[in-house]
Amino acid sequence: MKLVECPRDAMQGLHDFVPTDLKIRYLNTLLRVGFDTLDFGSFVSPKAIPQLADTAEVLAGLDLSGTQTKLLAIVANRRGAEQAAGYQQIQYVGFPLSMSETFQQRNTNKTIEQAFVEVAEIQHLSVGAGQQLVVYLSMGFGNPYGDPYSPELVSAFTERLAQMGIGIVAPSDTVGTSTPETIETLFRHLLAEFPAIEFGAHLHARPGDCSAKVRAALRAGVDRIDGALRGFGGCPMATDDLTGNLPTEEIIQTLHQEGVRFTLDEQAFAEAMQLSAEVFF
Repeated sequence: MKLVECPRDAMQGLHDFVPTDLKIRYLNTLLRVGFDTLDFGSFVSPKAIPQLADTAEVLAGLDLSGTQTKLLAIVANRRGAEQAAGYQQIQYVGFPLSMSETFQQRNTNKTIEQAFVEVAEIQHLSVGAGQQLVVYLSMGFGNPYGDPYSPELVSAFTERLAQMGIGIVAPSDTVGTSTPETIETLFRHLLAEFPAIEFGAHLHARPGDCSAKVRAALRAGVDRIDGALRGFGGCPMATDDLTGNLPTEEIIQTLHQEGVRFTLDEQAFAEAMQLSAEVFF
């Protein structure tokens, strides 16, 4: 099981700027926990996401000497991918491709077709930089805008991504609309149709809904799950304040209950939980 910790997603919508030195302390603590991947920052316009305008400074302060955790940075366009390509420390570049035309425009000021063109360009850049592109399918479980959605449409998007050579696709429950049933149905369908692709679950949920969603993903065969300590975060372009990331501590508890075993540094995890209160309150 690959656990992806997403402090970037947790921090990006905060109103008050988290000081760079505090971000660095928090991320360095998370790097000692033993997560597979740390979604640590983004190379996007500071006008759009001012909270992460210091990503390059933060990266310079990270201690990667004793960790196996890989770094992931989100980009919203080719320019961001070019910036990310300049850092050998970054193994993954993430791009949000929306299933909803309305949300794609809202999130990146592009149509879906324009975004597909950009995905191809970013994939080329990432391969050249020795990085791997992770495509997040925003609104991957439906949308509130009335735009077309179906599991077959997710498959059609995935087929286009597979033809570009993209190996990791993460359907994302941007506004928390998924249910355990829709999660299991979608991932069973995708895993059977695209066995060569690694599928990740980037789910958002209301309080109390995490465990059932994780179990549904597990039943479908998913072995890559995103979370954030205490369930902080969610998309700032969405509107439901109660819908946050899956709480990492609840993901871990659920996985243990389901017999999934992995090794984390419990002391570092406890320190990160304590420090998260300083970052987010």
